[in-house]
Amino acid sequence: MSYVLIRNVSVLIVPEYGDCRVDDAQDIHVHDDRITAITPTGTPPEFFPPSTGEPEPGRPEADRGRPEVVDGSGLVAVAGLVNSHTHSPMVMMRGAAEDLGIEDWFNERIWPMEVNLTAERVRVGARLACAEMLLAGVTTFVDHYFHADQIAEAAIESGMRADLAPTYFSSTGTEAAIDTARDLRNRSPRITASLGPHATYTVTDDDLRRTADIARAEGFRIHLHAAETDDQTQSSIDRLGATPIQVLERTGVLDAGALIAHGCGIRDADLPILERYGDRTTVACCPKVYLKLAMGTVTPIKGLQSKGVRVGIGTDGAAVHNTLDVWESLRMVALTQKQREQDAEWMNVSDTLRLATRGGAAAAGLADEIGVLEPGRQADLALVDLSGPHCQPVHDPRAALVYSVRSSDVVTVLVAGKIVVRDRKLTTMNLDEILANAKDLAHTLVDLSKGGAVQHYAP
Repeated sequence: MSYVLIRNVSVLIVPEYGDCRVDDAQDIHVHDDRITAITPTGTPPEFFPPSTGEPEPGRPEADRGRPEVVDGSGLVAVAGLVNSHTHSPMVMMRGAAEDLGIEDWFNERIWPMEVNLTAERVRVGARLACAEMLLAGVTTFVDHYFHADQIAEAAIESGMRADLAPTYFSSTGTEAAIDTARDLRNRSPRITASLGPHATYTVTDDDLRRTADIARAEGFRIHLHAAETDDQTQSSIDRLGATPIQVLERTGVLDAGALIAHGCGIRDADLPILERYGDRTTVACCPKVYLKLAMGTVTPIKGLQSKGVRVGIGTDGAAVHNTLDVWESLRMVALTQKQREQDAEWMNVSDTLRLATRGGAAAAGLADEIGVLEPGRQADLALVDLSGPHCQPVHDPRAALVYSVRSSDVVTVLVAGKIVVRDRKLTTMNLDEILANAKDLAHTLVDLSKGGAVQHYAP
């Protein structure tokens, strides 16, 4: 049994409802992959799990049963952030599709670039993405992309937790992606899988029905794009006589359980539908993307929450978001939601932090395992340094976490009780090697000389 003691740290407490708080001078006790106690510094926990008597791998036998002590002085412990919707290997396209509207972004850049995807290129991109996220305190990511088996390998190597949805269009067939999702379930305890139809406008109703049937029969969730913009919603009404949300209901996707990416085009009439499936529906909000692509509106979080629908925060892919920095995303969620509702008191710092932690855990299908620091939960956490001049003076650490913190302020990260970032350096991966490999291969992904595209955007 491994034992990590994080000593003398401030702890962000995120209740299910109401204000968050920061408790100072706390010790976090971690045995194996779980938090077993959080106590005032120097106070022993009431219960110590029994030792196996075996030395932990990589530690001298003389240290058997002794905790590995991490000094948390001056740091704030937060539950590991969750990137609730991303396409991690798209870091390889970072900066290669700028200043374009959504139609040209897809048709002139991204889908022509994705003709170049190979297993190796996806793996190299996923390794870079995992490194970026871990160093920023993101411990779990919810992914939707091709060659998901390669993304799984990168996540396992890095020590991250991931829910992976192999992407498919009706035009290219569904079987291979669904089989990949089945295979992913046996890769690692830290890897879960969802079914990944791309969107309501690229996957037929028949394929969505079949996806929903498989999801119910085999216990999968479904992760897909729907109602990304109001234009998409209107197009769906014109073509199909139904909003994308109505399509998801009539095909059984909502009944099976869905993570909906974006939902900026969700209309008021859709909310009662979503309310019926609120116990199994989550929406991922990625606000930087909506601003950058001038999509016209943002995710209607207030309306969704009023109907019991949970919301998480994501980055989407770095081909449009440019980073996988959830700190940046959570800040933009707060700002864009205040603007959307024209209410400076809406989306306060506590609510924003709750979306990034508890909301993200729901988006990952792990609401009972991660997203909050308390005994019995998985020991997924980040220690954040608020001593930088951009955070000082700290009148309210919660406000600093939402509006001031940078990804480089993350000092130490644990996933499932293992230290994966120590003193701002990865412990599981060689960053220099990752960067060199990405640099060597990136040009091959953004090459448009082959012609063709994996799909055409015409919602």
